[in-house]
Amino acid sequence: MDTEVLVGIIGLAGSAVGSLGGILINTKLSNYRIEQLEKKVDKHNNLIERTYQIEKDIEVIKNDIKVANHRIDDLEDEDS
Repeated sequence: MDTEVLVGIIGLAGSAVGSLGGILINTKLSNYRIEQLEKKVDKHNNLIERTYQIEKDIEVIKNDIKVANHRIDDLEDEDS
């Protein structure tokens, strides 16, 4: 076999291994970053759900306060 062909084959094999190694490492890094982003999105979504629940609770409390104020006003009117 000619030396040039052997050098070409070795060069091709080295390039292929290097390229595949780079692709694998890049894929692992991309997957890791996607997982981290998914965790952040989950935390954000949990915060949104909790905020929505708090807003509902605040509306109930506001209504309770409104009812209590009406009852107090009614009691004050009875005393007058």
